[in-house]
Amino acid sequence: MLNRQLAPDFKQVSTINFIQPIHHKLDNGIPVYTIYSGEQDLVRIEFIFNNVNWNIEKPLQAIAVSAMLNNRTSKLSSKEIAEQIDFYGAFFQTEYVQDQSTVTLYTLNKHLAAVLPIVKDVITDSQFPQAEMDIYIQNQKQKLQVNLQKNDIVARKEFAQALFADTAYGVNIEERHYDELKREDLIAYFKAAYAPDNCMIVVSGKFENESFNLLNEQFGHHWENGKAVKNNFKFNILPRKVIYKERPDALQSAIRIGKLAVNRTHEDFPGLQILNTILGGYFGSRLMNNIREDKGYTYGIGSGISSLQDAGYLFIATEVGAEVCADALVEIYKEIELLKNELVREEELMLVKNYMLGSMLGSLENVFSHADKFKNIHLFGLGYDYYENYIQKVKSITAEEIRSLANQYFNLEDFTEVVVGKK
Repeated sequence: MLNRQLAPDFKQVSTINFIQPIHHKLDNGIPVYTIYSGEQDLVRIEFIFNNVNWNIEKPLQAIAVSAMLNNRTSKLSSKEIAEQIDFYGAFFQTEYVQDQSTVTLYTLNKHLAAVLPIVKDVITDSQFPQAEMDIYIQNQKQKLQVNLQKNDIVARKEFAQALFADTAYGVNIEERHYDELKREDLIAYFKAAYAPDNCMIVVSGKFENESFNLLNEQFGHHWENGKAVKNNFKFNILPRKVIYKERPDALQSAIRIGKLAVNRTHEDFPGLQILNTILGGYFGSRLMNNIREDKGYTYGIGSGISSLQDAGYLFIATEVGAEVCADALVEIYKEIELLKNELVREEELMLVKNYMLGSMLGSLENVFSHADKFKNIHLFGLGYDYYENYIQKVKSITAEEIRSLANQYFNLEDFTEVVVGKK
């Protein structure tokens, strides 16, 4: 009989198995990576395009093109595109992030022959009509006005600008940038970026040879290459900078602290992820225990390490009561100094290791998750040995290594501190 007063035996995650992709090419050379699972008749097809031709004078080109991509083609209106996709029970979306723009289709395999021509039409023949642009510009300006009233969003913008200046990672978007959008600039960017020589396709789900042939039929022919230069940025670690945007009536203050670090390609990145988890990367972290649980200064606080194509960065983010902002800053820096000066207790380190291994295993819940893990490494030119090294580092890292990484990367003279509100 099960004794519910006894906890189950604990076992650390030993191995994690990844579904690795099969590599094909379409007739025009577009690489296709298929992560296969035949359990359900569902497939996700992602068309991934590098963001290109960065121009500080036109910082919204890639963002606006991604947002307006499915508004109209020469054959279909936005309404007709949506209705036809919906008719087949499919789902279609566009997404912009700093390094890539993605067009994603979810559909049943039996409807691929009907749905793929619609997607091809959108990706190769978007028109960006002026009337739709005017609506987009008006809506985005209103959204920007609302966002600029939110302390946390202003803090995030100020932080990014301080670290990354006028690049795609840090440019400070203002209303005038929307007013300066021109249809001809969007069309030029669309033709340059949404082209086969700037495209990678990742397919996940039940995708047989017949489905590949349909994909090749639509996207392997009759699609012109563009004239794109992939964005490439270089950054230097800057001396400490303190940015304070006072808002006298603020009830809460937004805090964002951090610095440039390394991205996923660096050998220290897995160790930094462990260090970050201890500091503020999960609900049981030191920042949560101190700032939320013990002091009650906030509902939530966290830290992260982000990997971009041309940079990595560390950050700590929270919103606290305006009257305790100064005290919260003291406690945040205290936790950083403790990691630099004291060894992490073995019990705490084991807890974090088990959490991270469990999170990795839990994140592989379906074939789409496996595709996401593939993209995380492939877009950085890495192989699956990255995950092998990551798992080994989580298992083997010592308290001494944690302290050494903290001293190497947590130099407060390099940190940028942003406070929006009162302190």
